[in-house]
Parts: sequence; structure tokens; C-alpha cells
Amino acid sequence: MRSVSFVKLQGSGNDFVLLEPNSRSRIPMSKPFIEKICDRRFGVGADGVLLMEASKKADVRMRIFNADGSEAEMCGNGARCMALHFFNTTGRKTFSIETGAGLLAARITQDGIKIRMTDPKDIRLDLCVKASGREYNVDFVDTGVPHAVIEVPDTARVPVARIGRLLRYHDVFSPAGTNVDFIQRQADGSVNIRTYERGVENETLACGTGSVAAAVISVINHEGCGTKPHMKHRVCVKTKSGEVLRVYFTMSKKKIFDVWLEGQAKVVFRGKYLPE
Repeated sequence: MRSVSFVKLQGSGNDFVLLEPNSRSRIPMSKPFIEKICDRRFGVGADGVLLMEASKKADVRMRIFNADGSEAEMCGNGARCMALHFFNTTGRKTFSIETGAGLLAARITQDGIKIRMTDPKDIRLDLCVKASGREYNVDFVDTGVPHAVIEVPDTARVPVARIGRLLRYHDVFSPAGTNVDFIQRQADGSVNIRTYERGVENETLACGTGSVAAAVISVINHEGCGTKPHMKHRVCVKTKSGEVLRVYFTMSKKKIFDVWLEGQAKVVFRGKYLPE
């Protein structure tokens, strides 16, 4: 029976199966295979599958597939896990990663793994989205993948899966759909977040691009769009897993750039998967 070597990694509870390159040629990447290996009862169990490939534009190329088999452009926590694996393989502490959303820079730091993200784009504020007889005040931003952000008084009381499913497929966000983040700003400027992720089609313990979206939208709504040139921000984002991700960015007259995401990533285990 053919076996597939893999590494299981997690970043703030967002977990991934990284397939070893020498096993990739033995089995075709397909929707059924990805769904099976990500299954938490009958497979390895993961939010997604990572592939590490050669790149002509960067030191390494990352491809990521959601648990439903769809390919995503980008994933912040996936990129941190990929960076950890690349460091463990090569020993390099600084390098670049090619993704479907653009090129990222990666650094191994004392506090974890720091990824320079793509600049946020397509910011749309105060959208009134109607679904199932209710109106939701939504802010939207693309941080490599699309995110709808809703500020709430208490993230612990939000029915994330139910509302997330309603908005994820809403016409306002078609045709790509969107991730849905529920955020609660604290007195010290930090943010609590819970995220419904498209592709996983459920709430996850953390989302890197969602944490960036939460930080950016929180600062815009509570501190303004940067009347002073080159205002630097650091926002701590507490994920459902309990781990805190740190988001750094510069804002200057509605332009947001030099965005970095920092947090821990860990190898959970290595193994061989035996597909049917």
C-alpha cells in the first residue's frame, strides 16, 4: 500500500498537514484525497493541507488547500507553519515565500515566527448586510483572502457557525465568498476574535489573515484612518485557542502597509498516511 509522509503542524490552534515532497509524486492531489486526510475521525485531521514547492520568485512556494479540497490564495497561520518547516529543513532564519496572494517575507524570532503579509486592500466600511431577516453592520477587507469583520459586545456569546454560514455565501461577497470575523475591542486596544473560515466551513481556533483584518479594522474604527503620516501600530489579537497573535502595521492617510503577523508555530508529530 502506498504511504504518504507528512508533518502535522499547528499555529495558535490552526492545524495543517504538510505533505513531504518525496511523497507527493505517489498520489494525485485531489478534492477527495484532501477531504479524507483532513477528516478528524478517519484521517490525520486538519484545517488544511500545505505543499512546499520550488519557486522561481522566492526561496520557497507555499500552496494551501482547505479541508473541503478548495485551494486558498493565502493563509497567515499556514505561512507561519510553512516557515517553521522551512527553517527546520534548511536552518535559515530569514527567507521569502511565494503564495497565491503575493510574496511574503519570513523571519524566525525569539518570540516565534514573523511573517510580512501582503498589504490590505479593498477596504469597505459600514456595509449593511441583510440576512435571514436581520441587518448586520459589516466592515470588509482583503488581507490576502477576503474577510468580513463584525464588531460585537462579547465574542463569547456569538453563534459563530450560524451567522458565519449566513454571511459567508452572501451576494455582497460573491463570487469568492468571505471569511467572517467577530471581534471585541478591549480597553487596552487589544482585540478578541472568533472566526468562521470558508473552506473549513466552520469556526476555527485561530486565523492569521483574520487576525490582521481584526487589527486593521479595529484601529480604523477606533483610532481613525491615520491623519499623521506613517503611524505605526501594534495590536495584540487573542484567538479562540487562547494564544495571542501580534499584528504590526503602518498607516498613512488610509494606506496600510508594512504588515507583519507574529506568533508561535509548532510541529505536533510526523507520520505516514495510508490512503485507501
